[in-house]
Amino acid sequence: MWAGMIAGISFLEAPVKFTAPSLTLPIGLDVGRHVFGAFNKVEIVLGTILMLIVFLGKSPWLLKLPCFLVVILLILETFWLLPVLDRRALIIIAGQSPEGPSPHTWYVVFEGVKLISLITIGSLGIRAILANSRDQ
Repeated sequence: MWAGMIAGISFLEAPVKFTAPSLTLPIGLDVGRHVFGAFNKVEIVLGTILMLIVFLGKSPWLLKLPCFLVVILLILETFWLLPVLDRRALIIIAGQSPEGPSPHTWYVVFEGVKLISLITIGSLGIRAILANSRDQ
């Protein structure tokens, strides 16, 4: 579910939104700030649930490693990257030009790694469930 949300929001909705000719950049950025702020809160809940299931259960280390990576990236996004992107968006919304390179590339990389990691977690989890059901 989480992987699908990343694919739908980060890699479909966000880029497509900026192809709408009637949507101005400031409005698109403001909508994006709200969407990604809300999505981050959902991801924090999902990350907490994931950590509880994987680390309190008897999950193998092969499954714990991508979970740990997802949570580290989520923490970096929450406390560093999203605030930086939010400030940059507010500068553009105010009609000014932000200085320096855009950190947006980092967000795309983080989301891509989270997406691949979550798909891996799901695949490994399904394999573990199937293996356990065959053993019983």
